[in-house]
Amino acid sequence: MAGDMARPGRRLSQQDWIDAALAAIAADGLAAVAVEPLAARLGTTKGSFYWHFASRDALLKAALANWEQQYTTEVTAANAAASGSHTPAARLRLLIERAAGIAETDAVAAALAASASHPIARPVLDRATRHRISYTADLFREMGFTPAQARHRALLAYSAYLGHAELNRSAVTALPRTGPARRAYLDHVMALLTSPPPGQ
Repeated sequence: MAGDMARPGRRLSQQDWIDAALAAIAADGLAAVAVEPLAARLGTTKGSFYWHFASRDALLKAALANWEQQYTTEVTAANAAASGSHTPAARLRLLIERAAGIAETDAVAAALAASASHPIARPVLDRATRHRISYTADLFREMGFTPAQARHRALLAYSAYLGHAELNRSAVTALPRTGPARRAYLDHVMALLTSPPPGQ
C-alpha cells in the first residue's frame, strides 16, 4: 500500500489518492481521510484531489471499493481458478491459509470494523462478508455437505477468521508463528471444519 510522498514532478493518479486514503485508514481510521492532510502527505495541493474526485466521500467510496476488490473479490477469484488442479478440500485449505495471512496484515479491515455503522463503510462490509461466507459455503457444498451444513461451517470458518484477526491485534503471542506450529494449527482447523456431521 502506498501513501508515502509522491515522486517530485510526477502527476498524481487517482490510484495514488486511493492508496494514500487506504494508508490513512489503516493507520488512523476513516476519520483520517481528509483532503488537506492527504495532499500534504502526497506533496501536492487540493487541486490534484479535485481533478480526480468530486468530494471526500467519493474518495472514501473508491478506496473501500479498492479494498474490497483486493481482499475479497481477487482472493476468491484466485481460489476458484485453482478448481482445475485442486479438490474442493484442497481449495478450502488454500483459502484458510490465505485468510490467516490476510487477518494478520489487513489493517484496513480493523478500521472498518471499528466504524461498522458508517454509512459508506457499512454496505462494503456487508457485501464483503456475504461474498466471503457464500463462497466458503460453496466449497463445503462441493465437498458433499448439505446446504444447511455448508452454511453453518462457512459461518464457523468466518468466525475463526475474525477471531484470528482480533488475536493478531490484541494478543499476538497467542497465535502460532513458526512453520511447524502454524501448519499444525491450520491442520487442526481444517480437520475440525471438514469432520463428518454427528451421526454420519
